Amino acid sequence: MKGLTFVALVAVIGLMVGGAVFVHGRTRAAAGARPPSGARAPDGQRVQVEVLNATKVRGLARRATEVLRDRGFDVVAVGTSGESRASTLVLDRSGHSDWAHRVAAALNGAPVETRPDSSRYVDVTVLIGSSWRPPAEPFYP
Repeated sequence: MKGLTFVALVAVIGLMVGGAVFVHGRTRAAAGARPPSGARAPDGQRVQVEVLNATKVRGLARRATEVLRDRGFDVVAVGTSGESRASTLVLDRSGHSDWAHRVAAALNGAPVETRPDSSRYVDVTVLIGSSWRPPAEPFYP
């Protein structure tokens, strides 16, 4: 009976230590994933973004949408571009170049061009190029 009690005690302690390590790892990952302040949408502003995949790689626009929404941007349109691009390009559509630069910073840097287009009803258009790599997704079993 003493041997069984000892084994149960060791198992409980192991589970407690493993749980603590798991929780600590999750909080460290969440704290380390915080973007710089310039890579977020401005407080109190609704920046409407259109994300277009300009590659043949499926799902890049969706991943970029997740990144931008996590940083406070309002992605209102996601789709595929008619042109193929090697590098990502951020287009300022509404004359708010600071917003376009914030979107570019949230995507780990991209060139920004001003191309006003009031017919799109968005502030920024992002053309995701094949060189863009989404951030690694955390693994939570």
